[in-house]
Amino acid sequence: MRAAELVAVVLAVAYLVLAIRQSVWCWPCAFISTGIYIVLFHEVALFMESALNAFYLAMAVYGFWVWTRGGPQGTPRAVHVKPWVLHAVAAAGIALLVVVSGNWLAQNTPQALPYLDAFTTWSAVFATWLTAQKAIENWFYWLVIDIVSIGLYLERGLPLTALLFVLYVVLIPIGFLAWRRDLPRPELV
Repeated sequence: MRAAELVAVVLAVAYLVLAIRQSVWCWPCAFISTGIYIVLFHEVALFMESALNAFYLAMAVYGFWVWTRGGPQGTPRAVHVKPWVLHAVAAAGIALLVVVSGNWLAQNTPQALPYLDAFTTWSAVFATWLTAQKAIENWFYWLVIDIVSIGLYLERGLPLTALLFVLYVVLIPIGFLAWRRDLPRPELV
């Protein structure tokens, strides 16, 4: 166990708990945690995960802005539902990106589990955008991503991070229900 991994895990838990509560302070926790994970994932040859965390770093800044000023006339963003067509297009795009990037990584790098890593990475890019947009469907994406990630992190020798994702899987239904209470009645999922 690395001290840096422990700090990253603690901040990642703080991020999720604060996100469930819709506290804008989740984003600074995410920023610091992902900065640490960029290095950790690179060290264990999960290059897509490392790149994903660089994306998370930028999305933490974007999420902070959207949650504080991204609503109508600069108001905080409200929880809402995205159209199903967006999810269908996203699923097709994710599948294509997984095949292309997984194949490239398998042929050109010492990448561990290239297709699995590509799946969690590209899915998380979309799920992160949904989270920053306060789209309630983000919780469904995270459930699948986090379940798959548990095995990925265990295989690469990151037990604390795997445990973090077990905790995420437990907290996701709580997050979904908390956000669902804030949906306008016609949009209930």
